[in-house]
Amino acid sequence: MQKPSIPKGMRDFGPIEMARRNYIFDTIRSVYALYGYQQIETPTMEQLSTLMGKYGEEGDRLLFRVLNSGDYLKGVSPEELENPQLNRLSAKLCEKGLRYDLTVPFARYVVMHRDEITLPFRRYQIQPVWRADRPQKGRYREFYQCDADVIGSTSLVNEVELLQIIDEVFRRLKLRTRILLNNRKILSGMAEVIGAADRLVDITVAIDKLDKIGQDKVNDELRSKGFDEETIARLQPLLELKGNNLDKLKELEVIFASSPTGLKGIEELRFILDRLESVELESELVVDLSLARGLSYYTGAILEVKALDASIGSISGGGRYDDLTGIFGMPGLSGVGISFGADRIYDVLEELSLFPEETSRGTELLFVNFSEQEEHYLIPLVARLRRRGLRVELYPESSKLKKQMNYANTLHIPFVALVGESERLSNTITLKNMATGEQHSLSEEELVVALRPE
Repeated sequence: MQKPSIPKGMRDFGPIEMARRNYIFDTIRSVYALYGYQQIETPTMEQLSTLMGKYGEEGDRLLFRVLNSGDYLKGVSPEELENPQLNRLSAKLCEKGLRYDLTVPFARYVVMHRDEITLPFRRYQIQPVWRADRPQKGRYREFYQCDADVIGSTSLVNEVELLQIIDEVFRRLKLRTRILLNNRKILSGMAEVIGAADRLVDITVAIDKLDKIGQDKVNDELRSKGFDEETIARLQPLLELKGNNLDKLKELEVIFASSPTGLKGIEELRFILDRLESVELESELVVDLSLARGLSYYTGAILEVKALDASIGSISGGGRYDDLTGIFGMPGLSGVGISFGADRIYDVLEELSLFPEETSRGTELLFVNFSEQEEHYLIPLVARLRRRGLRVELYPESSKLKKQMNYANTLHIPFVALVGESERLSNTITLKNMATGEQHSLSEEELVVALRPE
């Protein structure tokens, strides 16, 4: 019989992994709540028409399409099957797709529920997304995103608070990070001053790979897209500006003298940096003019977060989008959001051994099952202890004592309770510390105090 398997880029999660993942989710969820964000969920599948065209050409290629149920060949002619045009045939066979991110479904949600929500609307969402990408370290086909967005407000105070959220989450996770900050208007200004205003998408897709493939290969990609040497040469000094954040913006201001769009981007970044001066961020905040973020719907501030002590890609990102809901018939509604990559954060915390010991803590106390008579006695006792917040197991069968002790050791259960005939008659419990081997005879109340000394 063939051994079962799962698709590449997908994973199972065992109890320890789930406990650690929940530590990440709970940390993020608790910080979101501090800032007034409310939780929603959207379906796994969306109409393909909702998803297509929102992530750029590269994103469209990575969408998982779902084959229509029932007679999926209905409406497809024999000629189309014999001489298939892939895109047209795919559109007929697949009307739905797995969500690629949480932002586009959120925009669809806002439009559909516009009469039920109060603007500005702050929502967070922690759900899996799917991308038909090539699996590699830190990149999976199924992974969780932890998004927070505020929609219905153009105020840059929202960006300031989202950066504080990012800083607080990673402070709680004890992870040293660098936040990279840019603005799509600055990128538009770059395209204008080098004489390629109509080629913004090609420029941003290429320079977004700068930290991954280096300047020479970025230039090769620009050449392959038809950019001449003079235009490429004009772009280089813009990407190589030195100094602190304000120095870079000051120098850029001179270069952008003829670009109102670029100057507006500088003004927005200055606002954010100015407001954050009065807040002590633990994360390093760096204006990175090569940061582009490939998603085409961003229009203002954009950001990415890197872990300082681990070699992995972005572990968080986000940005401002001015009219995402317009594609669903509700124009002029500005929004800004961030997303934490929980799977990459997990990998970094594991690599750096930053998961607290208590995240893997399971059952605290195992009651040995000696016989049916003791089992009958223990069931209400165990129930009372659980009501008091203790994580307690009763071994389900009256097996040999060695087997039950091995079970406790294998699962790293720190205490075992022994209740035989003498304990039952005296209303006591023999508590054994599995690490030291020490045993004490305790009442039920003394047991609770022993396991909950605070």
